[in-house]
Amino acid sequence: MTQQAPTPAGLPLDANARTPLRARPGYLVRRLHQIHSAIFAEECRDYNVTPVQYGLLTALKEHPNSDQVTLGREVGIDRTNVADVLERLAERGLVRRRRSSKDRRSMIANLTARGDNLVQAMNMSMQKAQERLLEPLKPEFRAAFLSMLSTLVEVNSHYSPAETESGARASDANLGPRPTAANGGKTGRRKSA
Repeated sequence: MTQQAPTPAGLPLDANARTPLRARPGYLVRRLHQIHSAIFAEECRDYNVTPVQYGLLTALKEHPNSDQVTLGREVGIDRTNVADVLERLAERGLVRRRRSSKDRRSMIANLTARGDNLVQAMNMSMQKAQERLLEPLKPEFRAAFLSMLSTLVEVNSHYSPAETESGARASDANLGPRPTAANGGKTGRRKSA
């Protein structure tokens, strides 16, 4: 009888075998993302900002005068989604966009003073969300967990829509609130097509 090599989840490769959900890394990563989004929403509820929006705001703080492609790679979303999120943030007065003087097809973004203040004001709430996410792990395991996640992201980043620009768009729920005419310009969820 030939022994089969184990999968990354530690299970032998077998076309007839069923892999339990909790043994699938992709399933666990997706669930952890859902959990993080819920924790972030609780901790940051006073700011009306999604994790993706906060990621873009943070990227702009760290890398001012960035174009949409650069921001997409930094945050891990495609440039179309970056444009949508930046539009929503600009409508709230948090970012300013302008055409690039080097490439008129490209948009350059910067934080406004209001956006910079929001990033700073949200920092403690964001940190609390990260701490709550990692709280079940013993402190000595947290750095190793983050290192392993970073390795998986870096090594597999070529599969990301932000890297390939050919991936499917994220759902509007991930992009954040958008002012609508029906609510007098106040933020509300855009219906997906």
